[in-house]
Amino acid sequence: MSDSPTSAPATSSPIPDDDPGRALAVVPAPDSDGLRHIAIAGGIYTILLTGQDTDGRFCLVEMRVPPGGGPPPHRHDFEETFRVLEGEVEFTFRGEKVTAGTGATVNVPANAPHAFRNTSGVPARLLCICAPAGQEEMFLALGDPVEHADSPPPPLTDEQRAERGAKARALASQYHSEFV
Repeated sequence: MSDSPTSAPATSSPIPDDDPGRALAVVPAPDSDGLRHIAIAGGIYTILLTGQDTDGRFCLVEMRVPPGGGPPPHRHDFEETFRVLEGEVEFTFRGEKVTAGTGATVNVPANAPHAFRNTSGVPARLLCICAPAGQEEMFLALGDPVEHADSPPPPLTDEQRAERGAKARALASQYHSEFV
């Protein structure tokens, strides 16, 4: 019997190799220049990280939602997680209402019908993660670009709001979504 230490056989890591083709994504503050700010559903959505930044794994959007604002009931085949940074937001999930205030985190499972609405008298600010990515592309296709995160949405006539609603319904399936 030998006293010499034995070396363990080399094993391969269960974690894939680093992809040096992917870069670190550093995003400035949402009120900085150089980001894409979109007026949609009565609020301003700032695209922080896209699927291009995350290899399609997720997107990150800051949402500034005015009192009474928020999207109509819908569902989609991806997870959607919200972190309420400021304000109070009422989530309707499968027909039941839940209120989430500052500091709350809400996860909406894929395929579940839901909506949210700012029920407070002040603007709400949310971070929204969609996994996998793709929802940010729908926002970009539907929304009106604005200069800054704190820009007011452009005023829309009833006809323009109806046109945007029709466009959203027409594009929804392309972005794995539907309105319910």
